[in-house]
Amino acid sequence: MSSSPAVPGQSPIAETAPLSLCALEPRVPADRLVAEMVPPPRFDSVRFDTYVPDPDQPSQIEAVKVLSGFATGLGGAHATGTGKRKWFGRKAAPVAGPLGVYLDGGYGVGKTHLLASLWHATPAAPSLKAFGTFVELTNLVGALGFQQTVQTLSGHRLLCIDEFELDDPGDTVLVSSLLSRLVEAGVALAATSNTLPGKLGEGRFAAADFLREIQGLSSHFRPLRIDGEDYRHRGLPEAPAPYSDEQVTRAAYATAGTSLDDFPSLLDHLARVHPSRYGALTDGVRAVCLTDVQPVPDQSTALRLVVLADRLYDREIPVLASGLPFDRLFSDEMLNGGYRKKYFRAISRLTALARDAKGLVAQ
Repeated sequence: MSSSPAVPGQSPIAETAPLSLCALEPRVPADRLVAEMVPPPRFDSVRFDTYVPDPDQPSQIEAVKVLSGFATGLGGAHATGTGKRKWFGRKAAPVAGPLGVYLDGGYGVGKTHLLASLWHATPAAPSLKAFGTFVELTNLVGALGFQQTVQTLSGHRLLCIDEFELDDPGDTVLVSSLLSRLVEAGVALAATSNTLPGKLGEGRFAAADFLREIQGLSSHFRPLRIDGEDYRHRGLPEAPAPYSDEQVTRAAYATAGTSLDDFPSLLDHLARVHPSRYGALTDGVRAVCLTDVQPVPDQSTALRLVVLADRLYDREIPVLASGLPFDRLFSDEMLNGGYRKKYFRAISRLTALARDAKGLVAQ
């Protein structure tokens, strides 16, 4: 073990040098993308009975009841796991009404908890259930190709899509076609979003030009509204203020498995790594330390940061930072634009991870 350099203003620290995310360029094979379509580690143990609804929000109590019944109703779907056809080559009988449920609500009301609980409660082998974010689903299509993705998922009983949001016309057409094919094969759908299915794409692109695709997507789902405040801040103290560069650097050197990068360099590096690899970028990382956090310079960079924030949150990786607090990452223009809900979600999640990182700093 080599000694690390001294931290400015501190005595030398004889520890292993931290990792650098900027030095990593992971390669993720397509079969790993499929195998990892399960609830992330943060939601391994969640169940409907571990969801704590706000007593002042009856929609949260109702959501648990509806989703529990939805999971029970999937017990007979795809019992053979064969997808499109049943015995003697006959097609499965069509199901009346949408074979999907769509959880609509603000960030932090527990939608992902409920979606993961649905995945766990559905009576099927893990290989017949898929769970992933919208970005991960589109990345899967990019890795496997459209036809292979349809073939891979058609035998599933349930597809759960977290953070369902349409960012461009290409995604609208692609996902509309994919979900239509899967519904035809009898795959049940469940999704979460901050936007009603009929309103997807608004503020991001000329949604009216793709109204048929958006309406087609909407027809696959029964909307289920979940009201409430962000549970991550419900009755909890405010996120800690940013630390000094010296405190962050010292914590990185003192904690095994921690990464250390300056924030602007990390943003530049994210532009060179495909978002489908952001999860692999954090493999083996126990905490992320960032120095010199600054406002995000443009929308493309901001959207990449949102994906990284989601992957860090999914994996429960604390984030210790110096510079500006996370609620000043995005400009007023961004927070008032078409992607505002994504940015607020990122702020919420990074704030929770910053709170988790307090223990890394020596008192």
